[in-house]
Amino acid sequence: EEEEAKLQNGGFLPCPAGGVPSGTALEETLRSCRLRSEAERRGGAAAESPSPPRSPGGDAGSRALAAPGARTCRDRAEPAALPPAPLGFTDVNLNSRNTYEVSRRRSAPEHLPHGGTAPAEPAPPSQEPAERARHRVGIAGAGSSFAEFFTRNFFTKRTKELKPAVQSAPGWKLFGKVPPRENLPKDSKIIQQEYEARTGRMYKPPPPSARRKNIEFEPLSTTALILEDRPANLPAKSVEEALRHRQEYDEMVAEAKKREIKEAHKRKKIMRERFKQEENIASAMVIWVNEILPNWEGMRATRRVRELWWQGLPPSVRGKVWSLAVGNELNITPELYEIFLSRAKERWKSFSETSSENDMEDAGTSVADREASLELIKLDISRTFPSLYIFQKGGPYHDLLHSVLGAYTCYRPDVGYVQGMSLIAAVLILNLEEADAFIAFANLLNKPCQLAFFRVDHSMMLKYFAAFEVFFEENLPKLFLHFKSYSLTPDIYLIDWIFTLYSKSLPLDLACRVWDVFCRDGEEFLFRTGLGILRLYEDILLQMDFIHIAQFLTKLPEDITSEKLFSCIAAIQMQNSNKKWAQVFASLMKDNKEGDKNHSPAPKS
Repeated sequence: EEEEAKLQNGGFLPCPAGGVPSGTALEETLRSCRLRSEAERRGGAAAESPSPPRSPGGDAGSRALAAPGARTCRDRAEPAALPPAPLGFTDVNLNSRNTYEVSRRRSAPEHLPHGGTAPAEPAPPSQEPAERARHRVGIAGAGSSFAEFFTRNFFTKRTKELKPAVQSAPGWKLFGKVPPRENLPKDSKIIQQEYEARTGRMYKPPPPSARRKNIEFEPLSTTALILEDRPANLPAKSVEEALRHRQEYDEMVAEAKKREIKEAHKRKKIMRERFKQEENIASAMVIWVNEILPNWEGMRATRRVRELWWQGLPPSVRGKVWSLAVGNELNITPELYEIFLSRAKERWKSFSETSSENDMEDAGTSVADREASLELIKLDISRTFPSLYIFQKGGPYHDLLHSVLGAYTCYRPDVGYVQGMSLIAAVLILNLEEADAFIAFANLLNKPCQLAFFRVDHSMMLKYFAAFEVFFEENLPKLFLHFKSYSLTPDIYLIDWIFTLYSKSLPLDLACRVWDVFCRDGEEFLFRTGLGILRLYEDILLQMDFIHIAQFLTKLPEDITSEKLFSCIAAIQMQNSNKKWAQVFASLMKDNKEGDKNHSPAPKS
């Protein structure tokens, strides 16, 4: 019966009938346990150590420590038969950590003492419940308590300290595992200092006087790859390999320093040339303003003025000199410009109102006027010096350029608007006022060469090309034969140069200097400039075929300088058999007229 009762009660005997403690007694028991645990903790008793064998005196001492007059469940059940037992709880398997220990305790004998040996003789039947209770108290441990149990099982179960999470080092990865690296990424300067400390080579900073002041250079950008040690899962660098890496790093730094120094010297050279050019321009401006312009007609043909002209006009007087050099043979006045501008605005308004071609024909609109429509001019203006952003829509010179081109189409309806005119008008607007720019633009396009090209006069254009080839063969015979072998004619590259007066092919400042001498020498200098460009790139062009030559001459290199170009232009001699450009061109015109007479049909009788 006792065994069945123990099985039903988790392996232990239930409390006897009538001996169940009330709520007050249970509270007193819990209070005594708490006081006892506090007293033992003050005395320094270990929580896990077993308690020594108890005696009646010890039990009385523990009772005195717990609480005087405290009563337990066992005291109420047998108030006079047994001596007072130490305070504690019945073992209810709370200390068991697994089911294996529970089963072991259930199968073990109930009367084994704490030491594990059997008793000498069984206890009397009347004292069996009390002895079992005392025995179970001994199994649970007399030195343990309720607070110690919770402390031991819930808070001191794991004695090992948790290691903080270590992030994987960003480095090489072998077989899917990266060794942990607790050190943070090092700065390149720290790595260099560690390397120097390890190899014994100390870094000595240069004196402040030897440091470069104008060159900002940081040579430590590659130390993370060269000077840093390998990860822990790879073989370490040998001394020879570390020295070789250090030597390679020094070579790279030295090469970068040389390149930086070379670029710095190049920039200084450009700045010196620019300062020198500005000084020359400032001194030349004084001469032009005070001496030449007041006496223009008497000094324009002198040798001194021509030499100053060749060196380039100062920007402050460039527009004025261009207007005087081009002249005004057409006798255009600012008032006339306003008249043609108002007429152009009316024409644009009528174009916007009439949408059909029949309406435009009924209004008497010619083909040239239709070509000079607002849409065509707008399209070309948007492509005029796009890098400057001043002639595009919304720019400060957009409406001004539109007005000059529109007024010219009304002034010369026989020429109309042709692509390339916008670049010429834009260069003039950058240096002249609106009315003066229109006057110079109209007179410039009235020159024989420009008029032949913009009116697309094929016969005149061929004569200009023929005259160009005469001086081409005279000055550059090898390149001339090379072009002839590929049947590369001058019209492939000259048309674009002449149409825009080199304002599209050359940088703007260099094109303005070409314009300076063009206003002095006339159309001859345009073809001389073309020969100078061919002379400048002769060695490169001799190694190219037809396609590459055409592409190269259509888009010239942007790094071309005025000094190199004008030195090549000066080397071109515009004489052939003691004949100058004008004489050669006149002879070609004469031969063409005689050929026309010979090929003309005879008159009928």
